[in-house]
Parts: sequence; structure tokens; C-alpha cells
Amino acid sequence: MTADPGAWNTYYPTFLRYLAVAVALGIVMYGVYRLLRRVGIKHEPATGFTLVLPWIVGFLIFTVFPIGLSFYLSFTEYNILWDAPRQLEDPLFNYKRALSIKVVELPEGERPIQVLGTMEGPTPETVRYRELDRFNLGDTTYVIGATDGYFLKGVWLTLRYAVISVPLGMIGALAVALLLNQNIRGVGFWRTLYYLPAVLPAAAVALLWFWLFAPNSGLINWFLSPIYELLGMERLGWFTDEDLILPSFIIMGMWGIFGANTVILLAGLKNIPKDLYEAAAIDGAGTWKKFRHITIPMLSPALFYNLVTNMIGALTIFTQQAFIPTDRQDGWFVNWFIYNEAFNFGRMGYASALGWMLAVVIILLTLLIFRSSAAWVFYEGARQEGGA
Repeated sequence: MTADPGAWNTYYPTFLRYLAVAVALGIVMYGVYRLLRRVGIKHEPATGFTLVLPWIVGFLIFTVFPIGLSFYLSFTEYNILWDAPRQLEDPLFNYKRALSIKVVELPEGERPIQVLGTMEGPTPETVRYRELDRFNLGDTTYVIGATDGYFLKGVWLTLRYAVISVPLGMIGALAVALLLNQNIRGVGFWRTLYYLPAVLPAAAVALLWFWLFAPNSGLINWFLSPIYELLGMERLGWFTDEDLILPSFIIMGMWGIFGANTVILLAGLKNIPKDLYEAAAIDGAGTWKKFRHITIPMLSPALFYNLVTNMIGALTIFTQQAFIPTDRQDGWFVNWFIYNEAFNFGRMGYASALGWMLAVVIILLTLLIFRSSAAWVFYEGARQEGGA
């Protein structure tokens, strides 16, 4: 088998570019090292800073710069498909557009309305308040309008997903960890099996669940087909029915309880001193009291870590919906909505504002969890130092 010379000609320029970048970076690192030595910094600190310099440069270019650019774009009108960023007369317009709502009374006998008014914007395209929901107060019907109802529905869908899936996932992971902590036969095999979801690609798992939930050929609907026939029901469209989108993704999310969460909690259980349980048994404590007063407090740091990471993961759910398209735009999670605003609709400025709002929500919730940790997270070393 002979090598294809055309392939080498294709990749040769790319190879030269990578080589040139590496050589240039090496020259810069050597120059920085010599500069540090010249200003009086000793050999070891200068060498350490020089070796970490590529990471610092990469961090500035690929992390700090995109974050700063997105923050700037959130105050502009920028469509990546046809123009450059333009300053807005009202810098907060993108944020107002995402969150603006109004409530109007629906006159008696009035037919359902779609447009409840307009919002002044910087473009010829009028931003309209469209019906989001309605409610009755006494004999009067009120209509709630929003300038971006799909985004608000995505926020509501994402919050419900996080509130339901995170506690269920943590409880399930704790239950599995407690089972794996028992002296049972073949425990090593079961630990490996339950960790399997953590090493499988998220895209492959999403496609697997998409096949399982398929309306006509899916395994789940095939398994439920006798019930459908008995009740005279049509097969459920798990990812097409608005009422089933959330339960479907929650069921998918439960797959993750047998991954890293279980392993982290199992490691925490292994670190609990056995003499604590023995002392409690001597004092007459039963299984429940041991679990409540020993297992949970000693396991609280691991539970705290899982709570923070799972909450952030639930609020930023993306991969599952990227590979499992839903027919309804009001069934989009926030992250998927932001992606479509940026790269399918081209509204990068508006998408940047939505991304920053999501980031602020995540930061505030994370800070809230950290503030509450003082009341329920037990650090053995810290308590011993405080007692001393």
C-alpha cells in the first residue's frame, strides 16, 4: 500500500503553520526567560513562569477574550450573517427584549389576540408583545404578553428540569452508592458497570435514547404497545408532544446517576471511619439514626460538590437536545435557544445578552448554595480546629 502524495500536499501547509507557531512560541518563551533573569528574578521562578506562559497565553486568547467580546456584543445589534456590530441607542435593549412582559385585560367577547402591542427598537423590525399565557381573575380574563415568549418558556422549562432532575439524580446516586458499599459478591463488576455512563460519549448516549423514544420503532413504545392497544391510545411522541418533552429529558438525565456522582459518593462512604458506626451501635443507635447522624454529615462535602456540579449541568443542558431535535420551539432549553439565536438566526448580539443572563443566574444560584453550605456541610478538619 503506497501513500497518497496528494494527502501530503494537502496537510503539508498546515504542518508548517503548526511548526512555525511552536517555534515562535519557543522563541518568545526564551526571550521572556532572559528578560526575567535580567531584571533579577532567580532561575527557578523564572523557569516556572516561562513554562506556564503558553497556558497563560492560551487562557487569554481562548477564554478571556471570547468572554469579554461576548459581553461587549450583548450591548450591540450584531447579526453575523450580514453586518458588523452596531451600537444601540439603548445599550440594555437586548436585555429588555428578552425579559419584557405586559399584562392586558381581554374585553368580554373579544376573540383571542396574538399581538398585545409593540416595543420600540433600534431596527425597522418591530418587536411585538405576543401572547404568552392567560389567566382568569374573577370574571375577567387577562393575557400575558412577552417580546420573546419562546425564551421565557425555555427558562421555565430549564428551571423545571433542574428542580426535578437534580434531586432525583442525587437521591438515585446515593442509593446506588449505598448498595455498592455493601460486601456483596462481584461488587467490582457492578461498580464498573454503574460507572459506564461517565465514560460514554454524550452524543452517543443521546442518539441511543432518541432511538429508544422513537414513536414508531422505539423500544419503549414497543414495550408499552399492549397498554396502548388496551386503552385505545396512539403511540406517544416523546420528543414531539409538548407535555412529554420535559419527562423525556428527565428520564434521560437519570442515566447519569450511575456515573461520576455514584463514584464520588462511594468514595465518600469509604472514607467514613468505621469506629463512628461502632460507637453509635454501642449507644443503641439503629440503622436510620446512623444514616441520619453519621452517614449524611460525613458525606455532606461530596453531596455539596454533586449539588453544585449537577445544578450547573442541568441549567446548561445542551448536547442531548442538539442530537434530539424537538419539533416545537417552545420545547427548547435555554442553552439550545441561545445557540440557535446565534448560529441559525445570526443574532449574535441578542444571543450574547441571553448567555450573560444565564451566566448571572448560575453564578447567583451557586453563591446561594455556597452560602447555605455553612448550615449543612460538615468538614471534619474544620470542626476539629474550631473546637480546639
